[in-house]
Amino acid sequence: MSALGMVLGSLHGLPGQGRPGGWWILDEPELHLGDDVLVPDLAGWRRARMPELPDVPFFAQAPDWICEVLSPSTGRIDRQRKLRIYARERVGHAWLVDPEQQTLEVLGLDGEGWRILAVHAEDEQVRAAPFDTVELELAALWAR
Repeated sequence: MSALGMVLGSLHGLPGQGRPGGWWILDEPELHLGDDVLVPDLAGWRRARMPELPDVPFFAQAPDWICEVLSPSTGRIDRQRKLRIYARERVGHAWLVDPEQQTLEVLGLDGEGWRILAVHAEDEQVRAAPFDTVELELAALWAR
């Protein structure tokens, strides 16, 4: 899912030239959240909450957004175990990307659990929270 990380990082990483900026977007950061150690496929922190990217081997501060790429071997863990921990730690947004089904599920934290904000598929052009200031072309995610 490095293509998605590159797109989001280029659009939301540094402001300027029509980009909104304001985020740190990282591929596979190690998270130590309470007693749980997780490695999401992508994670993002708003720069307002984490002004500088610390030089650390893992992050104890929960991200503001995570993205998990579902596969037959990890889908259940991503949906059940990991989403429960992300909700407990107050991660505000989660994306579940399914390359086989070519879908993007956009979830928002609602109280103690998740609410589906949108489900996008195939070659849609989407504006997905929390990155809804720019349009994302889903077809680019499925290109091999």
